[in-house]
Amino acid sequence: MARGKALVLAYAGTKEHQDNHHMILKPLGIDDRNAASRLIGRKVVWRTPTGRKMYGKILKPHGNRGEVKAYFKPGLPGQALGDYVEIL
Repeated sequence: MARGKALVLAYAGTKEHQDNHHMILKPLGIDDRNAASRLIGRKVVWRTPTGRKMYGKILKPHGNRGEVKAYFKPGLPGQALGDYVEIL
């Protein structure tokens, strides 16, 4: 997978704590943990409605269905939920 897209699913965390820097992403076309683990270390970028770019990095797989956990600094705003990020 040279470049691709991923859907921003949620913030990572528990019921009591939300971590604004860690996001759960679902890469399109990736359906298992082994394929998701090949994306570790890749950069991701989310474009704001004003055109600003916010960069992150894929840290590890999350679950068995191909989701990954990514770290963004600064953290993504709530309007990014349900939007797409580009995997570089």
